[in-house]
Amino acid sequence: MPQNSKHVIDHFNLFRQPEYIEMFENKKREFEFMEPEDKVAATREWMKTEEYRDKNFAREALVINPSKACQPLGAVFAALGFEGTLPLVHGSQGCVAYYRSHLSRHFKEPASCVSSSMTEDAAVFGGLGNMIDGLANAYNLYKPKMIAVSTTCMAEVIGDDLNAFIKTAKERGSVPPDFEVPFAHTPAFVGSHITGYDNMMRGVLQHFWDGKAGTEEPLAREPRDSVNIIGGFDGFSVGNLREVRRMLELMNVDFTILGDNSDVLDTPTDGEYRMFDGGTTQEQTTNALHAKATISMQEFCTEKTLPFIAEHGQEVIALNHPVGVGATDGFLMAVSRITGKPIPGALERERGQLVDAIADSSAHIHGKSFAIYGDPDLCLGLAGFLLELGAEPKHILSTNGSKAWAEKVETMLSYSPFGQNCHVYPGKDLWHMRSLLFTDPVDFLIGNTYGKYLERDTGTPLIRIGFPVFDRHHHHRYPVWGYQGALNVLVWILNKIFDDMDRNTIVPSKTDYSFDIIR
Repeated sequence: MPQNSKHVIDHFNLFRQPEYIEMFENKKREFEFMEPEDKVAATREWMKTEEYRDKNFAREALVINPSKACQPLGAVFAALGFEGTLPLVHGSQGCVAYYRSHLSRHFKEPASCVSSSMTEDAAVFGGLGNMIDGLANAYNLYKPKMIAVSTTCMAEVIGDDLNAFIKTAKERGSVPPDFEVPFAHTPAFVGSHITGYDNMMRGVLQHFWDGKAGTEEPLAREPRDSVNIIGGFDGFSVGNLREVRRMLELMNVDFTILGDNSDVLDTPTDGEYRMFDGGTTQEQTTNALHAKATISMQEFCTEKTLPFIAEHGQEVIALNHPVGVGATDGFLMAVSRITGKPIPGALERERGQLVDAIADSSAHIHGKSFAIYGDPDLCLGLAGFLLELGAEPKHILSTNGSKAWAEKVETMLSYSPFGQNCHVYPGKDLWHMRSLLFTDPVDFLIGNTYGKYLERDTGTPLIRIGFPVFDRHHHHRYPVWGYQGALNVLVWILNKIFDDMDRNTIVPSKTDYSFDIIR
């Protein structure tokens, strides 16, 4: 083999060496028993047709590459936003390894999370023993200020009761009686990661506001002029939450960000190891009950949390991933109305600069067609911004989008001439998107890293916005909310448009008549 310790070949080139090419061909011939190449090619071409698309969309019992993850991932993400909190998933080690790796590959940061290590015996006899040992080990080894417990499929199928298990574990001495252990049932076979986020956020607030699982008296609300912000499940939370904080500080608003993981998922390298860093404190979480209002930046991430908060006497406002001029206007005006604080001139100036940037670049974006996929709020926010830019969304797909979400998107599209030819697809997956891109192609695709295979297959250039983004680094550090965030999204869209223009005008004396240095 060509690989050796003195000359290490990167895997991109290693597997192109003659020895590997021969090995792959032998594997194909002797073990894979593939159909003849001409038959494979014919089938591949048929799968690009409208006939196949109709069959594809008739699927009922099969999901292929859904654009979503499972509930416990969202629960872990929510729990990480509270100070000194260690998420503990009542389930198997393999599940937790998936959550940790998914988050760390996107944020390029360790994501602390442990499991109760359930195995076959727990599946038969129940996981109480695992909970008792798991809480004790997590508390003594990692010294957290709080442990937030969620569940996986195994625990939910056998019906383990987290409330009873946690109380029993405390009675057995796993953790002190007054140690905070909020919990949420998060069955992975129902909903998605945004459901898990919602369940855990509600579980944490319920724990602190409603008497800590019956061990104390519920808190009495004492209304104040502060505002709570809930970010929702967001792959750009590091940049977005910091941008929200900056804007609210410019407005001199008293606020609390509930589940602020912006520092947790962006710790510095300075010689000090931080297993826990930043996050919303327990005191802030408790006092959030007294706020005048709570604003959710993502409505469909907080469908249970916001009603719970409203029941406690607060005004609640639900936004949809506020990307762009109008969406940021709506956020700032809501904050101003609630608090009585004026929107400062600095933010008005940023708004004008964004509008100017849009005007500078409108000729390149106007009339370009886009397909979008991802979480419901992300799709709504991005589609709204595209309409502001004069772009034309054509396909909007959300695997975890509901009929109510689809109706909201369609209503938004109906207000703009640029949205008249767009179709909305709730509950569909990326294999459906593949058929759409072949039979009703667009200029650009917006979504997470999993669209990379759609880009290769269909030739549609991919703009990476969403979660997860594994194959590009540090996008999560840039906001997409607010006027500054919208400017980032605008630049990413424009750069892909210009890259595509260059790619299509690069052949000398054939296509290079517009291979310009000025765009």
